[in-house]
Amino acid sequence: MYRNVKNVPYYIFGKGSLAQLDDLLRERRHEEGEGVVFFIDHFFYGKDLVASLPVEQGDRVIYVDATHEPTTDYMDVLAAKVREANSSPLSCMVALGGGSVMDACKAVANLMTNPGLAEDYQGWELVKNPPVYKIAVPTLAGTGSECSRTCVLSNVKKRLKLGMNSDYTVFDQVIMDPELTRSVPRDQFFYTGMDTYMHCFETLTGSYRNRIVDALAEKAVAMCEDIFLSDDMMDEVNLEKMMIASYLGGMATGYVGVVHPFSAGLSVALHMRHGIANCYALTVLEDIYPEQHAQFMRMLERQQVHLPGGICRRLSAEDYDILYEGAIVHENSLSNRLGPDFKQILSKQNVIERFKRM
Repeated sequence: MYRNVKNVPYYIFGKGSLAQLDDLLRERRHEEGEGVVFFIDHFFYGKDLVASLPVEQGDRVIYVDATHEPTTDYMDVLAAKVREANSSPLSCMVALGGGSVMDACKAVANLMTNPGLAEDYQGWELVKNPPVYKIAVPTLAGTGSECSRTCVLSNVKKRLKLGMNSDYTVFDQVIMDPELTRSVPRDQFFYTGMDTYMHCFETLTGSYRNRIVDALAEKAVAMCEDIFLSDDMMDEVNLEKMMIASYLGGMATGYVGVVHPFSAGLSVALHMRHGIANCYALTVLEDIYPEQHAQFMRMLERQQVHLPGGICRRLSAEDYDILYEGAIVHENSLSNRLGPDFKQILSKQNVIERFKRM
């Protein structure tokens, strides 16, 4: 059977394109009383950007705490806030922020029309009812959340990081304005951009392949290499390139490899953000990804990004158990790179020793 692939139906790209959000929302405000919910990264609280948004009477602005990776419990809290504030149907939800905010918007849009809790929909094709119409306005580039079919959530109780993988999770509209990424701190720009680079090279070095996905991933990897081996990764041209690479990489997201499971372990055990967790993961996978590891180290040096060591130095035996379980549970991804006998390479001792080197 061939998979019937869904992509984002509409996108707008270009400097200043955020100004078109008003026109897009006006099309959605087709019935009196139907409002819009804005999910905005708490970083922008009190900033001029928020004041410039087309918020009308009856709309609701919710600031999303993106300090940590989004959790299933937090999605349930956000869903309750939306329900309390909106007794009538929503015309639209808008996400303005990075991957965590966009994932939160996708998850809550699903929960508005599907019963139960966020954890009930962690897995593949579990969302049964069409969600609220949603628009993404990424202010970070690299996660690919703006165009992927998943929203990745950490389940703290189950010590599991897993997405709502569904065609219903895809955004209906994306506005990609590279100008919005100009204020991102340099290190964060690097860490987030690395997400595109890493999930794309993991796709290309795996055994579960697709020719169209390969073409998208190859282009995204090449653009990342241009960006992060240039003199200034955040010059005007590279801001545009990174937003394009993120979009292409998001469409290319499929089965990843070994980096993302190790990254997931760090997110579950240490509540580490995804982008920087990927970076730490690759630093100890030089035997599995030798070329990519060497390239990554060159990028770090070129952009003068500092990745502090010793993050697992003072952990307990129980902490290492959590790290191991949080990584090894992603069997499809690990077998994609290493084959079905991946545990012969990644024994518990081997995995824990790698975490100790971080």
